[in-house]
Amino acid sequence: MLVAEAVSLLQPRESGVYVDCTLGLGGHTRALLAAGAGRVIGIDRDPAAVAQSRAQLADFGDRLEIVHADYREITGILHSRQVRAVDGVIADLGVSSLQIDSAERGFSFKHDGPLDMRMDTSAGPTAAERLATIDEATLADVIYEFGEERQSRRIARAIVRARDTEPLTRTGQLASVVRRAAGGRGWQRIDPATRTFQALRIWMNQELAGLDAFLLAAVSLLRPAGRLVVIAFHSLEDRIVKHTFRRLADRADGNAVVALLTRKPVGPDEAELDRNPRSRSARLRAVEKLT
Repeated sequence: MLVAEAVSLLQPRESGVYVDCTLGLGGHTRALLAAGAGRVIGIDRDPAAVAQSRAQLADFGDRLEIVHADYREITGILHSRQVRAVDGVIADLGVSSLQIDSAERGFSFKHDGPLDMRMDTSAGPTAAERLATIDEATLADVIYEFGEERQSRRIARAIVRARDTEPLTRTGQLASVVRRAAGGRGWQRIDPATRTFQALRIWMNQELAGLDAFLLAAVSLLRPAGRLVVIAFHSLEDRIVKHTFRRLADRADGNAVVALLTRKPVGPDEAELDRNPRSRSARLRAVEKLT
């Protein structure tokens, strides 16, 4: 998403090294390499995305290296490859189309599938396993904090009651429980299960944990005039990005680390919205390292 805008801001060049922290299906990486980037290191914690991108981007040869890892490990990933500084970094946060469109991954309430929700399917318990043991108060806090769901306590109570009657192992089961608990009649702008599924996904994958530390690490790895582009998809992510960038740009001692390239977030244009309605919530922010 926002591929053209991201590439324009990153200004790829033949001598440059760039990091795509959330490779996904490789859209941003392909565009960077096509625009002349000399080398791209693509990172993703989803084994399926890594495998698919390796196959689809093989034509770029040794200009591209793909790494199965969490982008928050960026410093160790680069240092282990003797890369001490890069010219650009991009992070497209949140769930990818590959994940949300695959019923078997368990991210979507629109398609019934196993209740998994792990971005890295090679590690950790599934959402079904974690929901089987979480206490009601903690679950309500998760749904409220990460989903900003006003009916969080009612929904958490309903989930616990349902799981105590019958194991919740399918997305369809969970969505039905949440919809009944959330209530509401007639037309609604969004599905009543939306915020709860978002909250559980963020909680499962710790999507907000360490985001500010990652941003600081990415900036520290940039060469002077190097650029960091971040695309966020919900207010909690975007708030962290905005505040971290402003803190680096408006230091009290006057020694700014970065310059803001986007005073306000950049959203998709009408053409992209027509092609991809999911891009509606995308918000791009970018900074340039000063020294």
